[in-house]
Amino acid sequence: MTDVKKLLAEARKNRPLAETEINLIEKSFKFAENAHRGQKRKSGEPYFNHCYETALKTAEWRLDAETVAAALLHDVAEDTSFTLEDIKKEFGEEIAFLVDGVTKISRIKYRESAQAENLRKMILALSEDLRVILIKLADRLHNMKTLSAIPPQKQKRIALETSEIYAPLAYRLGMVNLSGELEDLAFSYIHPQEHKWLIENIKEKYDKRQKYLEKVKIAIKDKFKENGILPLKIDARAKRWSSLYKKLFRCDMNLDQIYDLVALRIIVKTIEECYATMGIIHQFWPPLPGKIKDYIALPKPNGYRSLHTTVLCIDNKPTEFQIRTQEMHEEAENGIAAYWAYAESKTGKRYQRGKTIFADKKEAAWIKQLKEWQKEIPNSEEFIHSFKIDFLKDRIFVITPKGEVLDLPAGSTPVDFAYAIHSQIGDQTIGAKINGKIAPLDHQLQSGDLVEIMIQKSKKPSESWLKFIKTASARRKIKSAVHKRSSIRQIAETEFKIIASDRIGLLKDLSLVISRSHINILRADIPKTDRLPVLKIRCAVSDKEKIEKLILKLKEVKGVKEINYKLV
Repeated sequence: MTDVKKLLAEARKNRPLAETEINLIEKSFKFAENAHRGQKRKSGEPYFNHCYETALKTAEWRLDAETVAAALLHDVAEDTSFTLEDIKKEFGEEIAFLVDGVTKISRIKYRESAQAENLRKMILALSEDLRVILIKLADRLHNMKTLSAIPPQKQKRIALETSEIYAPLAYRLGMVNLSGELEDLAFSYIHPQEHKWLIENIKEKYDKRQKYLEKVKIAIKDKFKENGILPLKIDARAKRWSSLYKKLFRCDMNLDQIYDLVALRIIVKTIEECYATMGIIHQFWPPLPGKIKDYIALPKPNGYRSLHTTVLCIDNKPTEFQIRTQEMHEEAENGIAAYWAYAESKTGKRYQRGKTIFADKKEAAWIKQLKEWQKEIPNSEEFIHSFKIDFLKDRIFVITPKGEVLDLPAGSTPVDFAYAIHSQIGDQTIGAKINGKIAPLDHQLQSGDLVEIMIQKSKKPSESWLKFIKTASARRKIKSAVHKRSSIRQIAETEFKIIASDRIGLLKDLSLVISRSHINILRADIPKTDRLPVLKIRCAVSDKEKIEKLILKLKEVKGVKEINYKLV
């Protein structure tokens, strides 16, 4: 049900609305409702419901009245008899610009051949006005919630697009909650059997874990009270299905290795209380080695701040705690939208196109990089690959000797780090110190590492670096520096990790596909387990093109669900 009063009430939660803002939202509500009158969605509901839900989400994110109005109008020019010029005449250039930006992104469907253009338009939209992306994310969220109403072939295409582009992009904008919700909504369409398997196998463990955490909450509240800490809120946070599946895949589908199936989140008033709270927890329960993470002193690249610790809690069960202030919690939930709301309510400054909605904060460095980077890569396929790896995948933050934080893809090495500083530093790299100790150049960096690069002026980059570097930008620079030499030494073996439904003849069918590709199998491991089977097959192949072609063929084998590989 659509209700302009509810929309206005949500918009007012951040700050009082001026009369002009109220009038703008009411006018755009009526205009869009009239424009879409008589139109139905595949689900049978009025089309305007979608526009309303999109606008309501932008209001919940506490964005400005212009953004809420543009969200209401975002499909008018595309799906009704009204044009963009009509919107410009009625609502002005700013709102017309936002509507046009959302329309341009929405027109491109998820197909490999068209994806580069889609991504380029999205980057352009990011560069010019982040509100375009925020409206699109709100639009995508509601579309995913109603995805069951459309044909199955479209469901998977939209789910893949959501999982590979929109969810990671939301994460990069600091909108962790939205990112997780989009991933979960997509997961059941991309991996329906795995989703069913998780629900059937996890529910009992979730229920037991919830009951256990209730005991922990009672105990921890008493300990906080004794030490003068009064948390604003303590609640249990269940791990999302998609995140749980990814972690299980890394742990060979072993549920016993998942310690954060449900974690306790503690909200306190100040940063000082965050550290005091962690100290109290550690006073009573010992932390597990390597499981203390201080994202307050060293925030994640997307701005996420919190303290995380996993301790041996009641009955010696590993239990994760997340500790943060209310402001940190809002930032974690809404990311860049929270910065917008905070800055606008504090300063009262109006937004100007071409300036990011970080307001008083610096423009996000990675958005600046995107503007420059899209000009550097004319090749569409390379553009797609680089965008996914360098900007949308999991990130780590690594520290220079001067205390600056570099944002790199997970799995990056000191060579990637060196090239991220400067091409010349990368070319002249001869060694690296990580946290004060000499480390090999193929060492995978971890968040929080302090890295120092040792250089030699006459040094040239080695072709062998191409075997282990992670970032596409470093790869381009190395290839350029060595003048694209015709032969590059390859690693001799590749291990394929395959999740598949257990059935008679599975290994035979997989082996047949591999042999027909003229590739030798060196070893095959099939674990005896009641869990979803994970097969590991090592082959004598290292050519990336051959590997990718083989994966496509293996995915056609009956029962195969997911394939990862690594060079060994």
